[in-house]
Amino acid sequence: MGFNGRPNILILAGGGGHTGFAYSLAQKLEKEANLVFLVPYGDTASYNRLSRFGEVSYLVKSRGPKTSMWYFAVNMLRAFTSSVKSVKGKFDFVVSTGSNFCIPPAFICILKGCRLVNIEAEIRFTEPSQTARILQPFSTITALQWHEQKTMLKGTLVGPLIPEPEFQPWNGGYILVTGGSFGHKLLFDTVNSSKIAKVILHTGKVDPKPYIRRHPEWKIMQSSPMFPELLAGAEVVVTHFGYTALEAFACQKPTVLVFNNEWKRNAGIIDAEIFAKKLGANFVSELSLENLMDSIEKAKKNKIPTYVNGAKVLANMILNFESLEHV
Repeated sequence: MGFNGRPNILILAGGGGHTGFAYSLAQKLEKEANLVFLVPYGDTASYNRLSRFGEVSYLVKSRGPKTSMWYFAVNMLRAFTSSVKSVKGKFDFVVSTGSNFCIPPAFICILKGCRLVNIEAEIRFTEPSQTARILQPFSTITALQWHEQKTMLKGTLVGPLIPEPEFQPWNGGYILVTGGSFGHKLLFDTVNSSKIAKVILHTGKVDPKPYIRRHPEWKIMQSSPMFPELLAGAEVVVTHFGYTALEAFACQKPTVLVFNNEWKRNAGIIDAEIFAKKLGANFVSELSLENLMDSIEKAKKNKIPTYVNGAKVLANMILNFESLEHV
């Protein structure tokens, strides 16, 4: 326990959607626990988003979507070495948000006697993520977001980890297009050929210049600290099957999910289609301008379901587990 009688919790935020899970959980834990975070080197977006909840430090990330196996092996060794130095102090819990980034510091914490909370990704329906599978035998809690995941992992169903919106949703009459932190070039190129009047395009690591040249009337940026506010004002959100879809769901926004087959190590097309149905979103598997425009119009008429917030359920499990241990 921390100096103020609260549990000390280290949350491993692997960037992108994994940082989203860290954020959702931190929203529910911030008043009841002492929070510390590790994020990948250079990920200033994760750093800035989580720093309001507690101390944030950097750590090597072993692999991105296109990292070769050779670099992955080298980076994994670096990450283990760096984790020994980065994991400071005594923690009651360490939370893995699902990325390979979490594996080295999670094992260092386990060796120090820390309990592990292992979160399975929101887009896994047909097979488990490697990180969740590797960490499951060492986990005190394996948190599952959908009932289908109970056939793949031994864990507890908590529900989807939905963030609390930072801004009151409203309709600004624009289409928000994003491919996450790495971007979705094929989607952006398709949107670029359209005549949509009002678009806010968030390109991530994709070069925004070609889109700025063709559509100077659009708002185009690689990243923005105001992204939650931009999402809250969108009429429709067009994205890939990542955490942004959950953020749009939290704001009850009509959403179109566009499959990105560049990410070979991510979940497959069946997973993406199931995920879209769960959120009441339209799914585009074969991308064309006609298919995209049709899906945007249909999404405006969709009924968006509601779920128990898994972030709240998981936070209560962690806090109650800690209190029971000290009765």
